[in-house]
Amino acid sequence: MTWKYELVIWLEIHVRVKSQTKMFCSCKNAVELAEEPNINVCPVCMWFPWMLPKLNAEVVRLGVIAGQAMKCEVNKISRFDRKSYFYPDLPNSFQTTQLYETIVGQWDVRVLVNWELKHFKIHHMHLENDAGKLTHVWGKTLCDYNRAGSPLMEIVTEPDFRSKDDVVEFLKELQKMMRFANVSDADMEKGQLRCDVNISLRKFGENILNNRVELKNINSFSSIGRAIDTEFSRQAKLYEKWEYVDQETRGWDDDKGVSNVQRSKENAMDYRYFPEPDLLPIVLTDEFIADCASKVGELPIDRRITYLNDYKFKEDDARILSADRDISDYFDSLVALTKDANKSNSYITSVLLAMMKEDAEVNTFASLRFEISELAEVIALVNKDELSSTNAKLVIEELFVNGGKTSAIVDAKWLRQTNDLWALEAVVDKVIESNPTQVADYKWGNERIFGFLVGQCMKASAWAWNPKIFNDILKNKLG
Repeated sequence: MTWKYELVIWLEIHVRVKSQTKMFCSCKNAVELAEEPNINVCPVCMWFPWMLPKLNAEVVRLGVIAGQAMKCEVNKISRFDRKSYFYPDLPNSFQTTQLYETIVGQWDVRVLVNWELKHFKIHHMHLENDAGKLTHVWGKTLCDYNRAGSPLMEIVTEPDFRSKDDVVEFLKELQKMMRFANVSDADMEKGQLRCDVNISLRKFGENILNNRVELKNINSFSSIGRAIDTEFSRQAKLYEKWEYVDQETRGWDDDKGVSNVQRSKENAMDYRYFPEPDLLPIVLTDEFIADCASKVGELPIDRRITYLNDYKFKEDDARILSADRDISDYFDSLVALTKDANKSNSYITSVLLAMMKEDAEVNTFASLRFEISELAEVIALVNKDELSSTNAKLVIEELFVNGGKTSAIVDAKWLRQTNDLWALEAVVDKVIESNPTQVADYKWGNERIFGFLVGQCMKASAWAWNPKIFNDILKNKLG
């Protein structure tokens, strides 16, 4: 049954702007959850009589940076509108938003979905203020207005998504993009990134947009995937029975795995939009837009493609290194020093990140107790065969715990490998002389004995010399 139908999805994504204060007043922005309800409020964000809003310039700046990160067109002139609806968490019974002239226009975002590079179009992005939060307990509804008036960017896509993988990977890429541009932490668990998923079905080969259902209250990537699967199945069953799919808003209950009707889907007329009379239009200069563009830097998707195509990294390594700007910047800086992308990747992803995950104090690259040049020195010593891979990890662990200098640690712990060929040959000759039975077995074809002989050479040298050179000398002497 389901093979007959094609998913058509578009998204409405709310991203909390990472400004210090709210959109129209000086109250603390709800970037983090407040310790108590209703402590970050004032007459402006509570919309007391005679109070007027004053637009936060930092919100505009961060909004433009976000638009530049998505490569979208930034509109030099944009305006605010009033979107009227009554709900207890909206103190003024309307939302200040942008409908007719938005701050950011169209473009598309590149996303890797199952190794395929796809393009998903952005219809627009606009700025608006958030509502408060309602808590339903003991048969009553409690209102917390700490969040009311906090700035949001609403990103609206085109109906370009055809699978849950498309949606989830797009949202992950958007999250990374917002973090790289430092405009939002975009943490779904903290409500800094919220997504409404609009879903409709059509038969394969059709080019129409049928009635859509908007799924709300989805707070994780995995929940989004489950919600899409469930709604796809629900709509397909209705079409199979020749029943009508109502255009409506449904709330998603992830615990029960079902959605429930909340209301019929409104349109612009229902909200009675009209131009906001208390705010002037936003007028941006070319210089302001260019300055915002300079703050974006290289995007995570570009770095990921570089790691895959230029460095030939595995998908997991490329994904980890491009997931966070601090990780990516640190890796790029290390490669610039070492000219060795593979070892830089290995020591960051396999050693440093593992140690940072277990340490409560040192959990960012900025908090490391050693300079990046010391890690570069570790890699240089490994490449010169003066430090084994095993001992390199010991040096990095010492740097991580106590800091210091790489060379001093290597010498203090007697970890430096010696490459004196004359002395190494003397050790090999002694091992061959002391193990005639094993040497004879090797010459008769038992190649597993070779590792034993290399181990004996390392043991005889007190593990201070280079096993690679022992390997070469043994092969030459044993033929």
